[in-house]
Amino acid sequence: MKTYDLIIIGGGRASNLAVTAASLGKKVALIEKTSLGGTCPNRGCVPSKLLIGYAHVARAVKESSRHFIDATIENIDVQKIFDKTNAYVGSIDSRYESRMDGVDVYRGVGSFVENKVIDVNGEKLTATNIVIATGTRPIEVPHEKAWSSDTIFPFEKEIPKSITVVGSGFIAVELANFFDAVGIKTTLIARSNHLLSNEDKEISEIFKEEFIKNVKVLFKTTVERISHEHNEFTLNLISNDEKTTHKSEALLYATGRVSNADLLGLQNTDIEVNERGFIKRDENFQTKVEGVYVVGDASGNHMLQHAAAFEVNHLGKMLYKEEKEPHQFKYMPHAVFTDPEVASVGKTQEQLEEQGITYVSTTTDWLASAKAMSLRIKYPRTKLLIDPNSYEILGAHMIGPESATMMHQVLAIMHLDNDIRHLKEMLYIHPALSEALLPAAVNAVKKVEEYNAVK
Repeated sequence: MKTYDLIIIGGGRASNLAVTAASLGKKVALIEKTSLGGTCPNRGCVPSKLLIGYAHVARAVKESSRHFIDATIENIDVQKIFDKTNAYVGSIDSRYESRMDGVDVYRGVGSFVENKVIDVNGEKLTATNIVIATGTRPIEVPHEKAWSSDTIFPFEKEIPKSITVVGSGFIAVELANFFDAVGIKTTLIARSNHLLSNEDKEISEIFKEEFIKNVKVLFKTTVERISHEHNEFTLNLISNDEKTTHKSEALLYATGRVSNADLLGLQNTDIEVNERGFIKRDENFQTKVEGVYVVGDASGNHMLQHAAAFEVNHLGKMLYKEEKEPHQFKYMPHAVFTDPEVASVGKTQEQLEEQGITYVSTTTDWLASAKAMSLRIKYPRTKLLIDPNSYEILGAHMIGPESATMMHQVLAIMHLDNDIRHLKEMLYIHPALSEALLPAAVNAVKKVEEYNAVK
């Protein structure tokens, strides 16, 4: 049996901790069953966002008439788009491996045989500290020839003339938007009557109204049966109690992700999982076994790359820099990079009402900003949910171009002392797009003052 100071299972964000520990002279092992870097750069946020860049340009040309410009697209070389994306993704594993100085990298599935003993490729490893960072995987697709958000990258398949995307969350709408924008006939199938149902309802309704202007969506529809022959899928659908059929060359399922904990042999340990199959941990990231920690998506909390990176960084401080305080996120922002773009932080109005939290709400368009006006679109909105007793921002939700970038101005305020009045009083570059936040903040402060005047 080989003995280490630190073993990390999962070569995504936690690989940074492996490098840090090795640089401090620790004996470190890293176990990864596929490509180093994890889901985000290899199969998730990075390749999908590279594709969205092409979609934005295609959409801009197609929608140029609103700027009184007559433009047409003569050709979109979708193969070249995927070749470029694949080339970048294909370099990630080697670039991560080149950073692993002093780290023993094991390529294989790590499985516990007892509390602090791991088997990988028939070899037994143990360590003082073990970090589980195994992330998640897509829900299994119902047909062997269908794609998931993992198997679609790297895209080394024949470019389809048509594709059906099943799902209504952020992965589904991001990829459906890309395929539609580059000229592939795209249909999105949603089980409910909503898209992005986890967003604030007011924002998700605006999103739905705008999204369906470009992408065909079949709402309240379920897939009853799938068949594949002659390089074509036939889907038997049920919609409003009516049965129909739908055909496409490609089929992509993006209906959610599940824990990888079932691959770790946790039944051989005292480590516990919750009802969803994610690994339980305390406020110090520690499982039921002393010295065994879990970070990132493997815990089922805040399944976002930036959250995982923060957790890994803090765990490193706790292990090697004598940090004693447990990590707690003040807030957790996220964005959906599609068309239209959505960004959100904090609670939705629906969550505040369910939890009985007092709030005031304002929704403000962006048209006070000349830069926003130049976009010649009317739907962009900023919704602010404020605690009227403290001026604290309880939730902020934006829809419109560069929402994720603009949201960072709100995040800076929340990170410091979280008082909406700072957003109202700060100086803005005129007429930058971010200036659209000024009237939103003014309206929110005014609403709080009105609330307190009649209180």
